Amino acid sequence: MNEIIPGILETSWEEIEAKINLCREFTRTIHIDFIDGKFSQNTTFLDFQKFSSLSKDLFLEAHLMVDEPIDFIKPLADAGFKRFVGHIEKMGSQEDFVVKAQEMGEVGLALDFKTPIEEIKVSFEDLDTVLVMGVNAGFSGQQFLPDSLEKVREIRKNSLVSIEVDGGVNDKNIRDIEDAGANYFISTSFLFKGDIKTNFETLSSLIFKV
Repeated sequence: MNEIIPGILETSWEEIEAKINLCREFTRTIHIDFIDGKFSQNTTFLDFQKFSSLSKDLFLEAHLMVDEPIDFIKPLADAGFKRFVGHIEKMGSQEDFVVKAQEMGEVGLALDFKTPIEEIKVSFEDLDTVLVMGVNAGFSGQQFLPDSLEKVREIRKNSLVSIEVDGGVNDKNIRDIEDAGANYFISTSFLFKGDIKTNFETLSSLIFKV
């Protein structure tokens, strides 16, 4: 099933809370980016317990652009997160991450733009989702890199796993991303520029067949 998911990459709780409140009237799923300064030259807000007050009526997904994402699963689960998507580039053991995340909720593995699919060492059948970066991970506002679509096509050819695309998703490329085989579309810059509800409805109209 297709889903437009708001993505939030911010350094302060005030900005995160404001964006979540703008989205919650038309979506239940929210994608939060966590970056620790080790994965890329950026650092986001990392006080997980702040999310506890919002997690009761929202499905929170954590996108872990961090060193050893397995260490983040338990504190995020305690704060109410339900899906844990870890980048394999800084992951000591994919198998251990998957097992730990499955204990707490849903699990996904993420690939940065330059990382080949072959670097995923666990079966797609053990995953709830695979996240493909449409940009180089770490910063919002980048332009979508079309070469990422081939990675989506290759995953879809070999598996029924849900595929998320994150980075540069907008009204000009979302149909191409869907045609490649993705079903979760993380929108950050496009969604939050201008009227958020209108932008959400624009994206939805392009991928939901009437």
